[in-house]
Amino acid sequence: MKILFKKTNEKAVIPSRATTGSAGLDISACLDEPVTINVGEIKMIPVGLRSETDSHDVALLIYPRSGLASKYGITLANGVGVVDSDYRGDWFIPLINHGTEPFTVENGMRIAQLIPTRILIPEIETAEILSETSRGTDGFGSSGIK
Repeated sequence: MKILFKKTNEKAVIPSRATTGSAGLDISACLDEPVTINVGEIKMIPVGLRSETDSHDVALLIYPRSGLASKYGITLANGVGVVDSDYRGDWFIPLINHGTEPFTVENGMRIAQLIPTRILIPEIETAEILSETSRGTDGFGSSGIK
C-alpha cells in the first residue's frame, strides 16, 4: 500500500519509522512556538500534514508514543485517533497531560505514532434473533480476573 502526504506547512515532518523494526511511523508536532500542556489539560497539536491512501479499506490509526505516556503522562485524549480513507483535511493530535507537571511540546517533537490498518467493511443487517452462546448476556467482569 501507499500513503501520500502533503505538507501544509514547510516545517512539517513526513512520518517515518525510528528503526527498521518499528511498527509505527512517528508523527511530529509542527509549531510556530512551543505549546505547554498543563496537568489535566488537552491541547490540539498541529502536524502540518494531509494524507491520502491508495485504498479505501485502510484506516490510518494514530496511537500514543509509549515513552511520552509512561515517562510524562502525555497521551492522546481520544485514546486512538482515526484518519478515514476519505479525509483530506489537516491533521491535529489531541494530547492530554495525565502527568504531575506541565509538559512543553516543541516543534519537531515526535508526539504520536501512525499505524496503517486494513479494515473490514461489513454488510449490515437487522435481526430479530441472535444465536445462543455459553456466555449469553453475561457482561463486564463475567469471566473473572484469574
